[in-house]
Amino acid sequence: MNATVIDGGLDTFPKLLARNAAEFSDKPAYREKEFGIWQSWTWAQTKDEIEALALGMLALGLNEGDHVAIIGRNRPYLYWAMTAAQCCGAIPVPLYNDANAEEMAYVLEHSGARFVIVEDQEQVDKVIDAQDTVHGIEEIIYLDKRGMRKYDHTHMNAYEDVQAEGRAGHHRLEPIMKERCAALTLDSTCVMLYTSGTTGRPKGVVLSNRNIISASASSSEFDDLNAGDSVLAYLPMAWVGDFIFSIGQCFWTGFCVACPESPETMQTDLREIGPSYFFAPPRFFEGMLTTVMIRMEDASPLKQRMFKYFMEHAKKVGPAMLDGKPVSAGDRFKYMLGDVLVYGPLKNTLGMSLVRVGYTAGEAIGPEIFEFYRSLGINLKQLYGQTEASVFITQQPDGEVRADTVGVPSPGVEVKIGDNGEVLYRSDATFIEYYKNPESTADTKDPEGWVATGDAGFFEESTGHLRIIDRAKDVGKMSDGSMFAPKFVENKLKFFPNILEVVVFGNGRDTCTAFINIDLNAVGNWAERNNIAYASYQELAGHPEVYATIKSHVEEVNISVAEDSMLSGCQIHRFLVLHKELDADDGEMTRTRKVRRVIVADKYSDLIDGLYSGAPEVTTETEVTYEDGRKGSIKATVKIEDVKTVARKAKAA
Repeated sequence: MNATVIDGGLDTFPKLLARNAAEFSDKPAYREKEFGIWQSWTWAQTKDEIEALALGMLALGLNEGDHVAIIGRNRPYLYWAMTAAQCCGAIPVPLYNDANAEEMAYVLEHSGARFVIVEDQEQVDKVIDAQDTVHGIEEIIYLDKRGMRKYDHTHMNAYEDVQAEGRAGHHRLEPIMKERCAALTLDSTCVMLYTSGTTGRPKGVVLSNRNIISASASSSEFDDLNAGDSVLAYLPMAWVGDFIFSIGQCFWTGFCVACPESPETMQTDLREIGPSYFFAPPRFFEGMLTTVMIRMEDASPLKQRMFKYFMEHAKKVGPAMLDGKPVSAGDRFKYMLGDVLVYGPLKNTLGMSLVRVGYTAGEAIGPEIFEFYRSLGINLKQLYGQTEASVFITQQPDGEVRADTVGVPSPGVEVKIGDNGEVLYRSDATFIEYYKNPESTADTKDPEGWVATGDAGFFEESTGHLRIIDRAKDVGKMSDGSMFAPKFVENKLKFFPNILEVVVFGNGRDTCTAFINIDLNAVGNWAERNNIAYASYQELAGHPEVYATIKSHVEEVNISVAEDSMLSGCQIHRFLVLHKELDADDGEMTRTRKVRRVIVADKYSDLIDGLYSGAPEVTTETEVTYEDGRKGSIKATVKIEDVKTVARKAKAA
């Protein structure tokens, strides 16, 4: 635990808010783009907005210990709502705003939320639908008034009206708020966040002020984050990473959080803000690289040659320069020229010209993708973490960044490898419990505080860096006893711009096979350039030339996989291109875009049978969920393709 937290008395977020309003009074705390214009709030204004909402909720009857559900996209008002709840002695519970009513109903019922703060009419409607089965909700507060005039407002209020009531009654309500703030301690519950639920129902992870503040303090010190930094908040507020970056580290350091106008304008807003601190999951970096490659395919031959020439040089010396390693004067000059002609303009287009510290996590990133960004001079690093750890388990120190490790234990975190190869950790940031689930708590955290991550990994003896092999439950054995680690192969395939998602099968079998989702953006662009007409994802996914291209990618990856003596048995023998994209609304992925393998294997069992039976194609029918929540089905005849494999390398002695 950072001693400054205790010595300075900065052990709760209301105290951090008061410190920031005093020390950084006129400095921007939050920004939001609305109607094309950036608006800013200083720390002094932020404190006023938060306290007005807190007082208004006290007037509505919010009690100590109540759970306050918060639903919407990244907006300063909703971040303020989380701190306002804490000022009342209540507990914020952010939900995924793209969840359907059924998913929301589970979390609302399980958490017992009395108050719900939502962004707009769409979220109000979901909450009202959920109230068919959820009976604990007493007050709904909505931010956007559009479309809300004819609703029953008996137990429903506009956000600004609640603030107005709080301001009007501040003489009466301020003593209550101050009393509740004073009662908060390091061990008071700070937030409850629900896991993604890859294997079952999401679990409510209870995190204390000690957990969040210690993680925020130590990680800020690790990367020298300070009040001059800025971050773009665009990831789901229900995800622990966003809570740490946009509230934890923001309040600890005093840096500015900017919220984009919409998901559609996020890339444009990223360029305008130019953050110095940036986090994105591998899928985001994969998507940006796909966009770059698509644009280069449309560029003139001269630009294509220049891009290829300088990128080859960047891959050779860029990461070394970033890590402060010796590089010849000639190579430095050539890199500087490339920075003027290629790297600089490209970073500016990506919105990463000012990024001083960048992180990716959530799942392994393809080494080629990772090296591409570092070769541009972007200080992209990997971290390994979990909701239960308040994010940080390991991080990569500057100068020790590699694609195949996740770094060394974060400050204040102990990490060890269990007898079964599973990664275990403990720290001040380790979660308190799973809400209403003592059995899962006991299964995950032992009496000594060690938490089982569910991931298989090992420490490199020479460097002390942790390497993650795969999810422990996903690592298995082929029928011949060789190791099966699907993520290893999936990440290599996802490097190709036209492959969006991969699910590899093979545990307990003679060979590995795969489902592949094409990237509609990249493949659609290719189809347009080649005058190939298509009417749907399904039609494009089944096109012979698409299959031929994907087959070449799989065979290229097989050559790479064969080089690894431990995992060479994971080469793909047969694959198919799925007739639909895996979708969270269909239960095939989590809201954080992680594949639910068990559900996918069960739902598409007929296709898996076809992959292993030798059939050239399989006719299937699949249930789908439309955007408006209606159910339907699509029929397809899915082609199955055989692939060349490479003789396995002999295992090293």
